[in-house]
Order: sequence, then structure tokens, then C-alpha cells
Amino acid sequence: MIKKSKKIIVTGLVSTLTVAYLLGSFAQAKSTSVESTAKEKLEAYIKFTQILNVIEKEYVDEVNTTALVDKALKGLMTNLDSHSTFMDTKAYKDLTVQTKGEFGGLGISVGMKDGALTVIAPLDGTPAFKAGVKAGDIILKIDDKATIGMTIDDSVKLMRGKPKTDIVLTMIRKKEPKPLKIKITRDIIKIQSVYVKTIGEKVLYIHVTSFDQKVVEGVKKAMKENPKTEGIILDFRNNPGGLLDQAVGLVDLFVEEGVIVSQKGKAKEENIAYKSHKKNSDTKTPMVVLVNGGSASASEIVAGALQDFNRSIVVGEKTFGKGSVQIVMPIGDKEALKLTVARYYLPSGRTIQAEGVTPDIIIHSGECEQKEDPLFLKERDLKKHLESELEKIDVNATIKTIRVDDNSTDSNATKGEDDNKTIITEDQLYKDAQLKSAVDILRALIITNKGKK
Repeated sequence: MIKKSKKIIVTGLVSTLTVAYLLGSFAQAKSTSVESTAKEKLEAYIKFTQILNVIEKEYVDEVNTTALVDKALKGLMTNLDSHSTFMDTKAYKDLTVQTKGEFGGLGISVGMKDGALTVIAPLDGTPAFKAGVKAGDIILKIDDKATIGMTIDDSVKLMRGKPKTDIVLTMIRKKEPKPLKIKITRDIIKIQSVYVKTIGEKVLYIHVTSFDQKVVEGVKKAMKENPKTEGIILDFRNNPGGLLDQAVGLVDLFVEEGVIVSQKGKAKEENIAYKSHKKNSDTKTPMVVLVNGGSASASEIVAGALQDFNRSIVVGEKTFGKGSVQIVMPIGDKEALKLTVARYYLPSGRTIQAEGVTPDIIIHSGECEQKEDPLFLKERDLKKHLESELEKIDVNATIKTIRVDDNSTDSNATKGEDDNKTIITEDQLYKDAQLKSAVDILRALIITNKGKK
């Protein structure tokens, strides 16, 4: 979302005719292939003022004109698309709080899919993630309030709240026979956006959970600290998106020529192309990108662009399909419109909006079957056997190798704990079919890449 100043700023409502004109400035008439004529616009404005006057005179209860217009604006924006909205004083203030500081929340990104409030992705380490919320879950109720007809912004308001307070989400999940009720305790949302691990000695695994302002810096650092890497896995599963400049910057690390993404709208100033640069681009290291239904917006741009440039193989499940651009246009000092002004297009010209990115190789989530032949001993079995025999011979000798002095901690044990945070083991791989497939594909790419040298 881009905060942007616009010339169309309304400071007051002088008359119902002025209101009608304001509505006409932002609204679109019934969907047609051509723009409305001056006569059609005038008739639409008159119709609105007539209906407003009838409500004021005949409705059973007293009504406030400003409140009526605000409701009309909200309905108008909601019917444009699921991301456009009119923000009254409270909503605009909430947006300011969200963009400037920390807030209590659940840590999920939501969107409208087929008219239903749907979880795009829970963010790693957040209350929602820990409570078991999954991408694709459909939220039926927030506490006791049904989400049918509710806007995304209204749902976010309900889910946000003071830290350490509870909320209950009633959700439908695929393959579950009945709705699930999940209790979540709100907390301050602090997100680490880049997690780095290694798989064996050759594969660098980078999990990007969201596109905040430190993503490009984090990926650069990971690559610099692992100079012997022969292959890279970028994991964008359950990544709801974020800052466009970080998505563009990340692609730019791996391609050196061409348009990474473009946005096209009705206004000329919204037609922008973001291009790659040759400086310090890694165009050689084999790559695999992991995505799923929780990958949206910025993560779809990166995955789709790398796919279009033939720079990476994309593995996993089809992405969410959020490829539109929203800007915030202030109306006076206390209100604003959040309006969809453009769509994103990938290097090949295809759109993400409502289409998503289809992986080159579709792999569904789950575990891999792991069967070992009992007739064959493995090297790791011999190693363990050897260690146990040494312990029988001289327990004290073993102790001396793992302790520096009486006051020190167990250095080997500490190292093992750190390894668990930075290394993905074979057992962990088999619990993630998508990642296991990505590793196998990447190893094949590494071999092929060697053959080219």
C-alpha cells in the first residue's frame, strides 16, 4: 500500500448536490465497455440526491446526513473490489497506528476469496501460527460476529486488540467435517522476516515470511555468509506479501536485465515499470522457489518474475492471486480512501490478479514416506556404534573432549542446539514433502550446472 497525495481532496460537504458530485468523481457507473456520457453522469448524481432526500424525509427514524453519506461511500467502495474502502476518522486513525507502530493482533493476513473471509497466511511465530491457524482457512465468525458481508478492514479491526486478550475464531478447513473453534491470545506482533538455514554443505535455505524493509538486506547477508553455496531455496510459503520495493530488490539480486514487474492503471502516473540492474547480480547459482496458497502479493511477484526469467524452478501449490495496487488518498485531515488504482504484470505480461502463479512442479503439502532397508547398515549407524564403544573404554576421556573446565558449559551440547536452528536435517526434510522435492530438484540442477562449466 502506497501513501500518496492526490489533488482530489474533499474538505467539506456543502450540499447534497456537492455530495453527489463527490460520489461521481470516485464512483464508476454500471460496468460498461465505454465511459459514461455527461448526461448519464448527471442523471446518476440526481438519482443519488433524490434518494438521499427521500430517506431524510420519510425514513421512520431520524438520520444524520453525514452518517448516511459515509455508509453510501463504504458500500460504494466495497462493491468496487475487496481491497478498496472508505476510511472514516476511526479507520484512518487505525491505519496510522498500524503503519507507524506496534499493535496487538493475531499475526494473520486475510483476504476475500469467492466472497468468503479467507486466511491468506499465518505469520511464523505469531499467536495465530502457534494456535494452528492455516492458510486457506475460511473465517465464519470472529467471537460471536458472523463475517458474512463484513469487509476486510472491519474484520481486521475486530481481530486487533489489546495484547493478552483472547479471541475465538470459528473456521471451516478443507477436509475437516465440521467448523473449528480456535482460541487465540492477542500479542504484540513482531515479525522476523528472513530465516536462514543450510541443508548439507551445498544448499542454502532462505525462508522469507513477509516483505518488510529488511528482506533484501537479510538475503544479501545470508549469501555473503555462505560463499560456498552451490544452490539456493527461497521459501515463500504462507508469505502474505509486503513492500513492493523489497520484492523488486530481491529479484534484482538474481537477474541482470529486463522488467521485473510493471503496474498498469487508468491514470498515466500509475503506469510504472520496475527494471533490473546488472550490478552484483547472481545469475549462475541454481535456484528453487517454494510457494503455496498462502503466498500472495509481493511473494507472487518474486516467484512469478523468477519463473518468467527462467531463473528458478517454482515448486509447491498455486498461489493466492493478489496482484492489485492500492493507494491511500486523504480526504481532509481525518478521512481517506484506500483505492485500487492498478494491477501488477509479470515480465511475460501475465497478470497475478485472481490468477496467481502456477508452480512448474506441483507438490502438495505433507510428509514423505521414509523406508529404510533393515538389511543394510548406514554410516551413521557405524558412527554411533563406534562412539558407544569408545565410551565403554574410557568414560573420563570422553568427558574431557566435551568440557573445557569445571566452570564451562557443555560446548558440544550448545553447538548441537545452535545447529538445530541453522541446519535442516534429513528427518526434518522427510516431514515436509514440498521442501524435500525442492532439495531433490535443486541437487539435480547443481549437477546439471556443473556439467555446463
